[in-house]
Amino acid sequence: MLEAKNVSKSYGNRLSGLEVLKGIDLNIKEGEFLVIQGPSGAGKSTLLHILGALDNPTSGEVFFKGASLYSLSEGERASFRNKSIGFVFQFFHLLPELNALENVLLPCLLMSWRERKKASYCARALLERLGLSNRIRHLPSELSGGEQQRLALARALINKPLVLLCDEPTGNLDSENGRKILGLLRELNLSERVSMVLVTHDPDIAFGASRVVHLRDGMLASE
Repeated sequence: MLEAKNVSKSYGNRLSGLEVLKGIDLNIKEGEFLVIQGPSGAGKSTLLHILGALDNPTSGEVFFKGASLYSLSEGERASFRNKSIGFVFQFFHLLPELNALENVLLPCLLMSWRERKKASYCARALLERLGLSNRIRHLPSELSGGEQQRLALARALINKPLVLLCDEPTGNLDSENGRKILGLLRELNLSERVSMVLVTHDPDIAFGASRVVHLRDGMLASE
């Protein structure tokens, strides 16, 4: 489904630059739940952003179903991200002036009126599934941390992505809400067959994953 080939990422110049990723080769299979573990600064978030076409590699390639992502124009990559990739971050990135339903529908703004109407029904169903049916008209500031993360998850799922990329999705939550979010992710992986890549520094999160890889100093250290 998603493949990184010899991906490297550096910042700065050759003399004083920082090499964050060093020749990463990684395959994500359809329906897989892959966990990428490693300490802070290992390059986990950078790798996730490159896999999701949010950032360009310095060298190497990323393929989605055999097609090179970085041979696409910026507009084509934006369309690819909107249709095929869902993102869940440690910080929820919800728009404070929009209510829960409006935040979920943000990825649907470019749809036709008829498609947006259908998406609105899907958004309500998602919010109900995630236990937020009574929070549809609430602003993010009126929600708990766990509710905000579930709302961000609903937004990531509204366009029915083929791959869900999760960057420390429990990092801002207490242990109980963190377990609930992980349970929801595993349930979605099993029921919807959404491929998932989750990066974390927490070794306990690996429970239930299809596969775990370890990233250290910008390189895959073990699997």
